[in-house]
This record gives sequence, structure tokens and C-alpha cells, in this order.
Amino acid sequence: MILHMNYQQYRTARRLVHSCCNYDCGCCLLLDDGEECVCPQSITYSLICKWFRAAVLPLDAGLCAALFHRADMKKCVLCGGLYLPKSNRAKYCPACAEQERRRKTRDRVRRHRADV
Repeated sequence: MILHMNYQQYRTARRLVHSCCNYDCGCCLLLDDGEECVCPQSITYSLICKWFRAAVLPLDAGLCAALFHRADMKKCVLCGGLYLPKSNRAKYCPACAEQERRRKTRDRVRRHRADV
């Protein structure tokens, strides 16, 4: 199955291409058969490189979730970003969940100190 990206996802994937170990000055070392071949992920809106899908795409969890887990994704209540929930009760993306946990702890301790 070939996944197609929108423009924003394509731009994000374009930035990730430079993290690929087979990327060399715009060329793909895996496709090199004596003459230089342009990296397919840097010129197309679809995910056709299996190595990129397996090794490079997981570096950006948001993009990976947006492309592979479209039906399972949820929208974060705080930031509005998409994320793959670890349970059915999750309301926040991992970054916002930590901030929200700290905020609730801070409020709870503040109320406790005011009562004492």
C-alpha cells in the first residue's frame, strides 16, 4: 500500500530525508547502480521507500501516526495536535500530558497547603 501525503506532511518528510543513512547529497545510495539516482522521498508525495518507512519515519511520531494510524488517531485537547493514544481514556498528546499532570499536581498541592 502506497501512502499519499499532503503538502505539510511532505515538507516534514523532506526534512526527515536528511536523517536517512542512505541519503548522500540528494542521492540514494540504495538505488545507486553506477550512476547517481535521486532519493525518491525527496521528490514525491507518496511513501515509496521501504527503508524510509521502517527506519526514518518513526523519528517523527506525529507524522508516523498521521500516515499509518489515521483511524486510530486522536486530537489533543490542549494543543490540537494528532497523536496515537496508548489507552481509550487518553485526552492529551504525550508532551501535553506531562504538562497537564504537573499543572494538576501543582493545583492540588496548592489547595492542600491553603487548607492546612
